[in-house]
Amino acid sequence: MNQEVNLPFQGVELFVKREDDIHPFVSGNKYRKLKYNIQEALHKKYTTLLTFGGAYSNHIAAVASAGKMSGLNTIGIIRGDELEKQIPNNATLQFAQNQGMQFKFVSRTDYRDKTSQAFIDNLVKEFGAFYLVPEGGTNPLAVKGCEEILNGDDSHFDYICSAVGTGGTISGIINSAFSHQKVLGFPALKGDFLKEDIIKFATKSNWELISEYHFGGYAKINEELITFINSFKSKTGIPLDPIYTGKMMFGIVDLIKTGYFPKGSKILAIHTGGLQGITGMNVALKRKKLPLIEID
Repeated sequence: MNQEVNLPFQGVELFVKREDDIHPFVSGNKYRKLKYNIQEALHKKYTTLLTFGGAYSNHIAAVASAGKMSGLNTIGIIRGDELEKQIPNNATLQFAQNQGMQFKFVSRTDYRDKTSQAFIDNLVKEFGAFYLVPEGGTNPLAVKGCEEILNGDDSHFDYICSAVGTGGTISGIINSAFSHQKVLGFPALKGDFLKEDIIKFATKSNWELISEYHFGGYAKINEELITFINSFKSKTGIPLDPIYTGKMMFGIVDLIKTGYFPKGSKILAIHTGGLQGITGMNVALKRKKLPLIEID
């Protein structure tokens, strides 16, 4: 569903594609990324999914839930061995565990080697055969799923906006965007390496990364962003997460105010979900004595 944002913008129209409403636990781009990967795992007769993530990972929560619904065992390789004792106080990990996910906690140093063949071989020795889903879920099958985000009803939009993490979601959007549309990506991380990741999967050149709204990098947040997220929800009824969609929407609104979009532009922002992480983020915000993000 595309929901109009009724804010006093001059000369442009902004809508949000509510991908966050797809499923309560496997929402937004996580549903899209896992759809064909799970079909492939079942087709190849795997009984277990194994993947990677951090303390409040949307991906970990989604894989745990999707695996349970599909009758697959799930294993999560979690960054940070200190988190093993914190499961009861971590809403994301507790949820994933309740869905049946088995955890292996590794140090941040060891986690950097997670894509090496030696690391994977050791996991196979420990757990047996598994279907590997990369951190963040991005691979060719994930991109295929994300190509289904846009449909014919979206053809009248001039700009398609998406938050960017590992590059899979925006790659799918780029591939399925109409020829007259410009795709704008709003990275949640610092650095230009994302362009290379997107080029691996994107088949068109109709896109641009807007890199000024990462707020210091992945999972970084300040009071200005918190205030924006709470205000946006109060005025529009649309909740945003602080890691991805909050930063994207902050950037879109700022670009509208500064005249980036020509008058008459129709803008569609993709809501990629991620709302489950708000609870964990609020724990960190409370510790830092910052305002909390409002939750229904």
